[in-house]
Amino acid sequence: MMGFSTKQLLGVGLFLLAIFVGVPLFIAATGRWDFYFTLTSVALLAIASAGVWLTFYIGRINIGQGAFALIGAYVSAILVVKAGWSFWISLPMAGLFAALVAVLIGLPILRLRGVYFAMITLVLTQVVTLTALALPITNGAKGITNIPLPAGVSLFGIPLIPDFSTLENTRMAFYFTACILMVLTYVTLYRLVNSRLGHLCRSMQQNEELASSIGVNISYIRILIFAISSFFGGIGGAMFGSISQSVYPSTFQVMDSVNFMLNCFLGGLGYVFGPMLGTLVLYFGWDLLFELGKYQMLVYSLILIGVIRFLPNGLLSLRFGKGDKK
Repeated sequence: MMGFSTKQLLGVGLFLLAIFVGVPLFIAATGRWDFYFTLTSVALLAIASAGVWLTFYIGRINIGQGAFALIGAYVSAILVVKAGWSFWISLPMAGLFAALVAVLIGLPILRLRGVYFAMITLVLTQVVTLTALALPITNGAKGITNIPLPAGVSLFGIPLIPDFSTLENTRMAFYFTACILMVLTYVTLYRLVNSRLGHLCRSMQQNEELASSIGVNISYIRILIFAISSFFGGIGGAMFGSISQSVYPSTFQVMDSVNFMLNCFLGGLGYVFGPMLGTLVLYFGWDLLFELGKYQMLVYSLILIGVIRFLPNGLLSLRFGKGDKK
């Protein structure tokens, strides 16, 4: 089924059971309702990081995912607040608009490689931030506030999605939504990597000239992958905007783009689920070191450098062998 072995299917089943059943039971037993917000954030950051991982897959270092997350957050907020659209329609539109922007930007910059592409993408987040400050439709520094909670969706009178404003526990509703989106993102990523397109991406990553010489349209694939990557960023950003019910030019900054990249390095660039694990470890690792006060950043950085130095293939390389990277 979908290229999964029995062992992998069992692992996926346990993972789904843990996030959809185990976590709610644990929170209900401990009364740590704030944990829903923490795990929702991890799920959404993992979605955006999955996009960054995908651009690594074609041999490009993408440090601009925060730009597309910010674009997605603004597009969704504008459609909901100013155009009166349903959040559930604005969500895919936010991803598609981010993908469209990625195509326009990617056409000239995806020809660059290595540090040159990385440096260009590094400034993208700042460019989008300055654009948001300048455009009237984004309300400048005031941002867009009072974004309504997602409304309900019905089909032929049958309720499919409840109105979030009527729910007793909105945090749990956002948690389930974020987890569903995260699962869909990584299933898509896994299928893509194991498809013909994924094989072509691997050949490009190893040697673009050789791939081009055998007839691979590398320009088309680069643009397509960059667009899909940015779509994930837009979706993640739109969900963040809906949860916080506000979007500001500073909602996503350059540091967020760097963290998206670190999530991929930490989890493992050779593993589809690397960004998910990297996000979880990086997010909770930072919080666990909070007690160290002014030494928090120092210790955090040293640990990160040590992990990347001694585990160049990421944390998942501890679990999987070289021949089992999917």
